[in-house]
Amino acid sequence: MRAATLDDLQPLYEMAKLTGGGFTNLPPDRNSLSRKLERSDAAYARAGDEIVPETFVLVLENVETGQVRGTCQVFTAVGQNFPFYSYRITTLTQHSQELDRIVTAEMLSLTNDLGGCSEVGGLFLHPGERAGGLGLLLARSRYLFIAAHRRRFGDRILAELRGIIDERGGSPFWDAIGGKFFGMSFQEADEFNAVHGNQFIADLMPKHPVYIAMLDEAAKKVIGLPHPSGRAAMRMLENEGFSFQNYVDIFDGGPTMLAETDRVKSIADAHSGELESIALEKGEKALLATGSMADFRCCYGKRELRGEGVAIDARAADVLRVSPGDTVWSVGR
Repeated sequence: MRAATLDDLQPLYEMAKLTGGGFTNLPPDRNSLSRKLERSDAAYARAGDEIVPETFVLVLENVETGQVRGTCQVFTAVGQNFPFYSYRITTLTQHSQELDRIVTAEMLSLTNDLGGCSEVGGLFLHPGERAGGLGLLLARSRYLFIAAHRRRFGDRILAELRGIIDERGGSPFWDAIGGKFFGMSFQEADEFNAVHGNQFIADLMPKHPVYIAMLDEAAKKVIGLPHPSGRAAMRMLENEGFSFQNYVDIFDGGPTMLAETDRVKSIADAHSGELESIALEKGEKALLATGSMADFRCCYGKRELRGEGVAIDARAADVLRVSPGDTVWSVGR
């Protein structure tokens, strides 16, 4: 794992075309991806620790071939330049004395409660590489990046999971709500959001709560469910301490997962220490990382904690380009 550069546009574009839609953070649009890489480049270059809205793009590189085979993103503070909208599932309970009946109704309320949270997203692994724990490396490298630059991130982190998309590329959730008001298909709305942002949601989406009972069955069944390809990602998030707190995506109804930053397992357990040796032969399997901002690199390797210091294996040291005396972040695999 390393910081993305402007030269990574083509491989990112090729991977974006493989996502199958509904992947707002990795649109198959060269101009959008180019602008994202430019913002990421500026974020890596900025000095100072204050929290401002920034995007960091990371890529997974095969160090033997030089090919980029995966990517992920970290956002410092969502909803600062533009509102960050979600639906929150709320409950209304009413009682009728005449009927002696209590009626409980679930509703979807449009909110921007999550503004100011940091976000992990944009995770995509090339279909030809989905083995050997590379997805875990992609996901957890983001937490070591956050741990190494903690002051640049908020007190809460969210992760949006893609919702259910049917075989036609449509969204039952969007068709039941957004499609009624916008006069465009899910794919059109998703592409527009990826390129232009979601201010049009604020302009046109109804502000009153939507009663879930009034939606069709196809829409009700998918609320809060991840796309089948995202189930493993949801389990990884849960293992890190994220939980579903009744927020869903306004486009496809996919779940938004939340966690307190300092309680995310890979951040709480991260160890930072001076590298004492690069000749370790036997040790604990771990994620290892080094470097600040644009120099950040992360890989799998072996470690041995030695008080405040750490020893790692020679192969990992070569990939990370570190030598004794450098600072290495690590967390057990």
